[in-house]
Amino acid sequence: MPDKPSHASTDAADQADAETSGLLGAADIRRIAADAGVTPTKKFGQNFVIDPGTVRRIARTAEIGADDQVMEVGPGLGSLTLALLETGAAVTAVEIDPPLAERLPHTIVERMPQAAERFAVINQDALKVTPDDTPALARAESFTLVANLPYNVATPIIITLLERYPNLSSFVVMVQKEVADRLCAKPGSKIYGTPSVKLQWFGEAERAGVIGRNVFWPAPNVDSALVKFTRTHTDLTDDDIAARKRTFALVDAAFAQRRKTLHAALKKTVPASAFETAGIDATLRGETLTIDRFAALAAAAEADAA
Repeated sequence: MPDKPSHASTDAADQADAETSGLLGAADIRRIAADAGVTPTKKFGQNFVIDPGTVRRIARTAEIGADDQVMEVGPGLGSLTLALLETGAAVTAVEIDPPLAERLPHTIVERMPQAAERFAVINQDALKVTPDDTPALARAESFTLVANLPYNVATPIIITLLERYPNLSSFVVMVQKEVADRLCAKPGSKIYGTPSVKLQWFGEAERAGVIGRNVFWPAPNVDSALVKFTRTHTDLTDDDIAARKRTFALVDAAFAQRRKTLHAALKKTVPASAFETAGIDATLRGETLTIDRFAALAAAAEADAA
């Protein structure tokens, strides 16, 4: 049986691939970080991908190509950015860390100059970015979110962007494996919760593979996974938006006390008659309901209060 390749030989192979493709290998990442005076910080949840194969896999999973519009959140030093640009897509990157946002355009010019005109970076918090900040994405019929998201803010970023961008049609994100499990969980599961339910409002999510720790610098203490999402619902009117807000408020209340029955957890906001109107057993727990059932209950509560 042949010997397994050492980490050193694997790194060398990855670096050789990076040098011929324009993508970034481990040595490139460390050099760019040193040149820019950048050290990965826990504050922004920074773990930079150092494996060209991994970023290409993410781009393939997202099924993007020439003329597609892509938003990338947290591009870091540009590993995934270059893989996205390699497909021919136009990329708008949203980076919260000023030194990284300043350095990124230089990396694109150095590694993939032919793609520079298809790239823009915004130094902004993804939780605050709006369509006005991203005109190319706002004008697009649809766009895809592709990102290596910081573990601690992955879910709020996803939900916020889906709320603000009705033309965000799909996403592929790399997140902590446990976060991926929660985003894709089904009713009745122990890990089914607020993220699982709220994401159902907008569309369908599925797990799309596990990513090992050794493709990052620094290596995190947890495994990562890909989540692939396709949008099936868009809030088109003010009434749709109001219904979503009412429904999400019920979801938050139900899972704030997830071991309680719906009647007990929602007694301050949902009259007993609303359960009967919606055809929902008040003795159930929130973890058993789909988003459609929560929406029906919210509508019944609103009607009963009118």
